[in-house]
Amino acid sequence: MRQSKKEIKDKAVIVELLNTCHVGRLGTIGKDGYPMVKPLNFAYNPSSPPFTKGGQGGFGKIYFHTAKEGEKIEDIKRDNRVCFEVDLPIAYVKGNENPCRAEYLYRSVIIKGKAYIVKDRDEMIFGLKCLMRKYQPEGGYGNFLEEKLQITGIVRIDIEEMVGKEDLGKDKLKEAVLKALKEKVQLPIVLE
Repeated sequence: MRQSKKEIKDKAVIVELLNTCHVGRLGTIGKDGYPMVKPLNFAYNPSSPPFTKGGQGGFGKIYFHTAKEGEKIEDIKRDNRVCFEVDLPIAYVKGNENPCRAEYLYRSVIIKGKAYIVKDRDEMIFGLKCLMRKYQPEGGYGNFLEEKLQITGIVRIDIEEMVGKEDLGKDKLKEAVLKALKEKVQLPIVLE
């Protein structure tokens, strides 16, 4: 990271971002050699479930569901090195009478790792349960139907590198941002 002062040092903040951000962006290497980025729903699991062999990466796993065929799957089959990104836009600071003073305050996480198409049925269900716990934490979603499991792809990313970055502003801006985060107000907010 070029500006280490923006690095998020507290792993709990990074984990909270992964657990609360609803959309992540998966970067793969396309067949034409160009990077390809796709937004998707995902779930973070901090530990290695027992069915992951080798358990590469000591930072946990990302799970997402997908169609069993398509660009993402073909890219992963060809080269499973991936990048994954989430971000939380926190505040837009107006550039009153000076556009150079406008800024955007945020937190983000960038992950590098290797993606694997999950074939083990128990791990598929585990990945789907991780997703359901995140997006429907109150439960009540029932069992996974066998016919749906047959047509659903699950991908696991073994995280090899994970870096958080933030810009929360300075002085009064930072105070306002921290207050908004603590009070869980709807983001992003607008500051002057």
